[in-house]
Amino acid sequence: MAHKTLLAIDQGTTSSRSILFSEFGEVLDIAQKELEIITPHSGWVEQDPKHIWDDVLQTANVVLKRANIKPTALGITNQRETTIIWDRSTGEPVYNAIVWQDRRTADLCNRLRAEGYEELITDKTGLLLDPYFSATKIAWILDNVNGARERAEKGELAFGTPESWVIWNLTGGKKHVSDATNASRTMLYNIREQCWDNELLEMLDIPKSLLPEVLDNVADFGVADALTQPLKICGAAGDQQAALIGQACFDKGMIKSTYGTGCFALMNIGSEFSVSKNRLLTTCAYCLNGNITYALEGSVFIAGAAIQWLRDGLQLFGSAPESEALALSVKDNGGVYMVPAFTGLGAPYWEPEARGLICGLGRETEKAHIARAALEAQAYQTLDLIGAMCDDSGIAIDTIRIDGGLSRNDFMCSFLSDILNRDVEVPKVNEATAWGAAVLAAIGIGVFEDFEDAKTRWQRQKLFQSSMTVSERDKLCQGWKEAILKVRS
Repeated sequence: MAHKTLLAIDQGTTSSRSILFSEFGEVLDIAQKELEIITPHSGWVEQDPKHIWDDVLQTANVVLKRANIKPTALGITNQRETTIIWDRSTGEPVYNAIVWQDRRTADLCNRLRAEGYEELITDKTGLLLDPYFSATKIAWILDNVNGARERAEKGELAFGTPESWVIWNLTGGKKHVSDATNASRTMLYNIREQCWDNELLEMLDIPKSLLPEVLDNVADFGVADALTQPLKICGAAGDQQAALIGQACFDKGMIKSTYGTGCFALMNIGSEFSVSKNRLLTTCAYCLNGNITYALEGSVFIAGAAIQWLRDGLQLFGSAPESEALALSVKDNGGVYMVPAFTGLGAPYWEPEARGLICGLGRETEKAHIARAALEAQAYQTLDLIGAMCDDSGIAIDTIRIDGGLSRNDFMCSFLSDILNRDVEVPKVNEATAWGAAVLAAIGIGVFEDFEDAKTRWQRQKLFQSSMTVSERDKLCQGWKEAILKVRS
């Protein structure tokens, strides 16, 4: 009997990818297209929705053409919060996609905060009042695109994060849907009651008719008949939640941390909603059969992007993997610390005006020290997140699972284990985000019975264990705290 295959579409911020997996998590094929970022003004970040769709369609069809057998089902994961509004009859976007990184609605957020809405928002959505999320981006489009508000009020327009947009196009406009994880990132979805919140919609004067139907993460999302081989879409989730699923973090207290452009850590906190005391986000981890599981989330805006900057901006080395050899060429950081707050500080600080810093430089400083400081910064930033999560949840953890590009850097992984004083596990399937989407599809089509079945497919490739002394760890962490203070002052 032939083994089943699963197609995952991973629509990310920097690229769109389609990945074909075996039912055992082996990557059989990948097609990828880079996605252009548009920055019309300082703090504005946009993408062309048509390019998003074209790239998804092209990469998926390339993989399908090369596949020996038709995949059993399709799962979708995506950059979250990015906001697209389009015409229901023509499918034409009314404006560019406003990317999650966009800060144009900061003034609106400040006004809402001054009006006393932040506590209400956090209590209903688990989120902080920030331009990061979709709600204020929707309001901006309605208020700034000629005729958009009137058309929205007539029910002529549709809103979605990228998975909604992709599903709409894959199904030829038959399905205007989202999933619980993506809905939970809009700042309009009540994650306690699992519904669009009328009070929040009224706050921003957003017509409910704009919004997609919200489904569980395993559900009937329609048939992708726009592909050369029509496939059932059986699962969807935002990228970070998909990585949590791909890492099989199904038990309360399990943590995954993904190191891509930024770093996103999620802790499974089970079925009870709670608001963070440490300015973390509470979000939907996944929703199955109407039962929601929550997660604490901490976001670090700059992780792999710091290495890219050293490579492309400062030209300290020619390729990202060279950073590891450079870091290992010196015995320590030489007192050099980097705080990569290029776009502000994320959790648990949430200081958008903060900017990056390299400190501790001396005549003896070499480029290797700077490369090492950039990699070490990822461990310190993660320590801040994990400390906040453990404090919020009351759960002591001894292991985290990591994935993403930087998880291939053994120096970073080893230093991370040392600073956290916890085991660090790297999975055999490094494409954890796409694999999470494939897992959801597999459950939806019956290839996997449930998450317990999926859990048996997870395999560890590498284990890193701390060997650092307490005094050395304390000294290094003190240096980081001092560097952070400089950025925040």
